[in-house]
Amino acid sequence: MARLSAGFRGRLQIIVAVAFLVVARSADAQEPAKSLAPGQEQHPSEVCPNPYNLLRFEEDYRFLRGPVKQTDPFDPLKFIPFDDSGTTYLTLGGEVRERYERYSNYNWGMGPQTDQGYLLERYMAHFDLHGGDHFRFFGQLKSGLEYGREGGPRPPDRDQGDLHQAFVDGILSLGGDDSITLRLGRQEMNFGSSRLVSCREGPNVRQSFQGADAILKMEGWRLDTFVTRPVETNPGAFDDEGDEHEAFWGLYATGPVGFVPGFSIDLYYLGLERDTATFDQGAARELRHSIGTRLWGKAAGFDWNVELVYQFGTFGQGEIRAWTAASNAGYTFEDVLWTPRLGMNADVASGDHHPSNPDLGTFNALFPFPTYSSEASLIGPANIIDLHPTLDFHLRSDLVLGADWVFFWRQSTTDGLYGAAINPVRPGNQSDDRYVGNQVNSFVSWTISRHLVATVYYSHFFPGDFLKETPPGKPVDFIAVWATFRF
Repeated sequence: MARLSAGFRGRLQIIVAVAFLVVARSADAQEPAKSLAPGQEQHPSEVCPNPYNLLRFEEDYRFLRGPVKQTDPFDPLKFIPFDDSGTTYLTLGGEVRERYERYSNYNWGMGPQTDQGYLLERYMAHFDLHGGDHFRFFGQLKSGLEYGREGGPRPPDRDQGDLHQAFVDGILSLGGDDSITLRLGRQEMNFGSSRLVSCREGPNVRQSFQGADAILKMEGWRLDTFVTRPVETNPGAFDDEGDEHEAFWGLYATGPVGFVPGFSIDLYYLGLERDTATFDQGAARELRHSIGTRLWGKAAGFDWNVELVYQFGTFGQGEIRAWTAASNAGYTFEDVLWTPRLGMNADVASGDHHPSNPDLGTFNALFPFPTYSSEASLIGPANIIDLHPTLDFHLRSDLVLGADWVFFWRQSTTDGLYGAAINPVRPGNQSDDRYVGNQVNSFVSWTISRHLVATVYYSHFFPGDFLKETPPGKPVDFIAVWATFRF
């Protein structure tokens, strides 16, 4: 596809932005939904009606089955009945996202640089067909376009058009809200806090998986048992396929701890096999097993989220022994002006301490959310220690202002530094220093309506001695401006 001129791109962005605003304001006469920080998930109960979930197939529009309850111009697309009972119906939806990014000294000055920035466009459309209470077919198309990035698009930047999801559900009711669902096909998965399994929301093209998932829901608990292959993102049209060189399987259970109000727990096992995996130590076949738990909840203004994972398996001729401990806790001052939330994230992910030994100690976060440390996505959760204080203000119900400061150290000084995709970005044998640097981030997020959210994000990375001793180690500036329209 031909590149657009800078002038035409600029006019296109203005036209799209104005169209977003006009459509969103004219289509939504009600109060906008509660504004969220970038990457923060919204619980369905926090906005009604028609919440837009991170996983669009989890949206439920059966409340439109009864008497006329449509309050939004897009509601007629959300419940299109095919019979008088309304048990057979179709839901239509979509998303358009325009995102501008600009780095100064991307990757601390290593590789091609794009001082003028570049444009990322995401287009998605889906349909959800329910055939009674026991059958469902969900399909979703995607297109990700990139304009102006020096060195060309990164793998998750561009996909001209493809089938993102297409799965069939067979559902057996067990009474009440309990059920067993067998899901076959191409699907998104996003478990827990997205630390190990995510749909990759931040980048232009999201991640899906191809295979089977058996879902048991019982007494407030959910258990997923799945066998899949991750879907490769290829830049052409309708050329994405399940990766024949990778397999991903596991069990993931989540539910409440009944005897502790506001307290929930996740328990899981995840298996990953890759024909070729690359770490600072080298490249080899990887068979990795992850056993973990997540403790999370909210009570009396406090919220907490603690995750522990141990990994074992084989890497080439060596053994894998790796681990991580991650936490995110905070307190929201409900009765204070602007409802501030003060939080602290603290994470440790193991590195390899003996690179000359075939055994591997580097933690692999599998399919993590790429904005692990910030929207700039410079550092991933492998061989890293970080401390990350945060402060958010809800200036209005639809406007959030936030700032945070994150400090990074290598967990092992004999292992390298890894990027957001757990890819080696700096070797570990050229410096004995542990300190990587620190990064200041800030954002403003405006929920213009339930359909349209706009965000401005800025961060600055101050390089530490490790980066300076493995040059280039230049400071990084990052700015991103994006608007997402959903219906």
